[in-house]
Amino acid sequence: MRVYISIDMEGVAGIATFDQTVRGGSGYPRAQRLMTAEANAAVQGAFDAGADEVVVEDSHGTMDNLLQDELDPRALLVTGTPKACAMVQGLAEGDAVALFLGYHAASGEHGVLTHSFSGNFLQIRLDGRPVGETEVNGLYAASLGVPVGLVTGDDAVCSTAEKELPGVRVVAVKQATGFHTARSLHPHAAAARIRAAAREAVSSSGGLSCRPVPGTMRVEIDFTSPLACDYAMTVPESRRVGGHTLEREVGSAQELLRLISACGYLSAYGARELAKVGARR
Repeated sequence: MRVYISIDMEGVAGIATFDQTVRGGSGYPRAQRLMTAEANAAVQGAFDAGADEVVVEDSHGTMDNLLQDELDPRALLVTGTPKACAMVQGLAEGDAVALFLGYHAASGEHGVLTHSFSGNFLQIRLDGRPVGETEVNGLYAASLGVPVGLVTGDDAVCSTAEKELPGVRVVAVKQATGFHTARSLHPHAAAARIRAAAREAVSSSGGLSCRPVPGTMRVEIDFTSPLACDYAMTVPESRRVGGHTLEREVGSAQELLRLISACGYLSAYGARELAKVGARR
């Protein structure tokens, strides 16, 4: 039985500020340890429940944040970027269950460090409905027949997960009190709850189900600047439907993820070019 774990950083206990989540920040090394500890808790819970193999995907930023020498040695690590399937690279048909750790709410919602895949996106809509990483990654998992058994993060993302993912367990390791503030569990308490929930999610994975995946989906992405949108418009079959907005139809969850990944990388380049112009003024 193989278990897949995708772990982000913004939803980890004890983390609430950009300084902690951006490489070079004074709080970043400590955040790496906190993130690695929560990954270990879920790995331990999965093996407690009888997993034969556990794959951990580093899903935050540059996707090389986990301290591999401190990671449970039984786990396999997917690390580095770019990744076509972004936060769920390596998830495969036949996996018993997916666990999403350290997740956060979508941009526009009240939660800790909210965004949707990229700081260069203002919002992502799927068939007119705003969505975030939990919904999109859950959709991709469903397309492979893999249920999501556990989501951890702040109270905002846990609320979203319970609405969107059938039978999912949630562990709210902190309560959002602002974009940059939270009331958090102690890391040891958070790890204990995650380990127990991971064990339960893996043990009961046979009874979980996946929601149907639409055959076609209309994707709209709002960018933070027209220039970022300009670069993203190089993606084939994209349509400009506003100064900051791109639209495109996709025929699968994998195509949806690849579109989001491509737009994220291209818009980041556009943001860097805009910053150069600002610096010269």
